[in-house]
Amino acid sequence: MWAVVGLGNPGRRYSGTRHNVGFTFIKKTAKEWKVRLKKRIFFSKAGEAERKEEKVLLALPQTYMNKSGLAVKKILEGRDIKPENLVVVYDDLDIPLGEIRIRKRGGPGNHKGMSSIVEEIQTEEFPRIRVGLGPLPEGENSVNYVLSSFDKVEESRLEEGLRKAREALEMILSGEVERAMNTYNHRGKT
Repeated sequence: MWAVVGLGNPGRRYSGTRHNVGFTFIKKTAKEWKVRLKKRIFFSKAGEAERKEEKVLLALPQTYMNKSGLAVKKILEGRDIKPENLVVVYDDLDIPLGEIRIRKRGGPGNHKGMSSIVEEIQTEEFPRIRVGLGPLPEGENSVNYVLSSFDKVEESRLEEGLRKAREALEMILSGEVERAMNTYNHRGKT
């Protein structure tokens, strides 16, 4: 079994903001896979799919970004999922809008949601998909920027990034994380 967790903040105030790209990804994937994200379990809204004869739990933590690890820990323990079968999808200002990066493992960087996950599950050994939001506009406060919404031009670029993220997720779920990394971890690669 796999768990795919999108990071974001619950509530209407944050819906559609840059920092909620992980939530946006999970909602679009659930719609495409015909999964209802209604069940409230493991401090999350969640739904289950079957992909290539493998169960996949899609989850939206309801703990707020900086406490995401509480939900992820509950998911892994509650469904007896190994960390290497966890995929976390989240925003990254250091990656251009419309691009993604895949990591098989690694530290949380300065992302508070990822820091919470690493702290709670006590490992960095899980794949993640970072969805680009960058670059931060000159003179813009990063907190205000990530809590703002996309404009129409940016939305089409975001859609391109989310499409790539869904393709990468399918590769990861098929055991091809290296292929996903080779495909998407190059600047300007389409």
